Amino acid sequence: MIILCLNCGSSSVKYSLYNWGKKQTLAIGIVERLGLSDSKFIYEVSGKEKIESTKSCPDHRAAIKLVIESLIDPELGVIKCLSEISSVGHRVVHGGERFSRSVIITDEVLNTFKKLTELAPLHNPSNILGIEAAKELMPDVPHIAVMDTAWHQTMPKHVYMYALPYEWYEKYGIRRYGFHGTSLLYVSRRAAVLLGKDPFECNLVICHIGNGVSLNAIKYGISYDTSMGFTPLEGLIMGTRPGDHDAAIDFFMMEKEGYSIKEINSILNHKSGILGITGKYMDRRDVEEMAEKGDDRAKLAIDMESYRIKKYIGAYAAAVGGIDAVIFTAGVGEKSSIIRAKVLQGLEFMGIKLDEEKNDLAKSRNAEFDISANDSKIKIFVIPTDEERVFIEDVVALYEESRSDQTKYIYRFQMPGYRNSLRDKDFKKECKKNPKLRKVVAKMPETG
Repeated sequence: MIILCLNCGSSSVKYSLYNWGKKQTLAIGIVERLGLSDSKFIYEVSGKEKIESTKSCPDHRAAIKLVIESLIDPELGVIKCLSEISSVGHRVVHGGERFSRSVIITDEVLNTFKKLTELAPLHNPSNILGIEAAKELMPDVPHIAVMDTAWHQTMPKHVYMYALPYEWYEKYGIRRYGFHGTSLLYVSRRAAVLLGKDPFECNLVICHIGNGVSLNAIKYGISYDTSMGFTPLEGLIMGTRPGDHDAAIDFFMMEKEGYSIKEINSILNHKSGILGITGKYMDRRDVEEMAEKGDDRAKLAIDMESYRIKKYIGAYAAAVGGIDAVIFTAGVGEKSSIIRAKVLQGLEFMGIKLDEEKNDLAKSRNAEFDISANDSKIKIFVIPTDEERVFIEDVVALYEESRSDQTKYIYRFQMPGYRNSLRDKDFKKECKKNPKLRKVVAKMPETG
């Protein structure tokens, strides 16, 4: 069984091809800068050098077509023909309250996603474009949606409800949904492996920090609370979103500046957060560079973001009655030692103690790191997320109808012996340049 996984963003298509029978990742890559004449195409096959090239990809259909052509290319390809692909898994950000698990995409399901577009305006439209393009190019295989919101369907009602008129929930489904679910599921299971515990005995706080940011409180292995809400606007400060703020500010500014609903929504989704504070930057690498050069607003952005995350860690540790580990994941969480250090500074009283040297070294997306001090009572891990791996296993489980409850399903990546061969290859290259990296790799606990 060969599975193609597609993660379609507004200007990118991330993909992976996996042979389930051989337990082998055949190819991975990404098409970036869609809509431009110089779209960047990255294609990587296990055991071969990564290929990077520039192509013209005006839309998602062109990008997916490029991916398929590369996969079946006589010289570059890893399969002989398109018919070898058994099914396609798609990332969908918002599944609303209707979907609590992955689902085969029918016309009815696709129409439901379209109705939910206003709840995730930055993501669902791109997800839908990718689904429609892929179904057009591959009409004879099942297409399966893996939703970010499904992971959070275990939250209790007193956690996901808002103190708003109850009929809003009954009529419009106004409630906390949460996002980044596939990432959080993967990381929670890997954290349990590193702790040497049954995943359903673990209490965790996971910090998914990328352009979008959310924290997840894990109680006994399932989602208990999360910082994003009805839409991805709530919670932490993000690249272009403000996170928590007084809603009356929006009405105040609409009155003062004459903004329409559409304009204020655009400002909140595209012009706030780190970009709003600095006025120039949303990439944390740029922000950190400018802060080092003395830019006061860049420094402020780092301090504000770190403080907000720190507050949530404390709140979530209290909510679940104590935690076994704090985990950092996603682009910023995996690469920014500055953000991690500022977030954890002052949490020693909770038993969370960072090893600064380990933290400075842990800057790779190809290995799992333990950056805890030796006497830290609570573990601190950096775990690179792997949403595509969740896609793969959910597609197989649904294809074979072997899963009835996502929270109890045993994923292969939660086994101690699980390895990602492509990441291992890239990590070996990194270690040649910096041998000290191996010192901070998280060690598997002894068993038996």
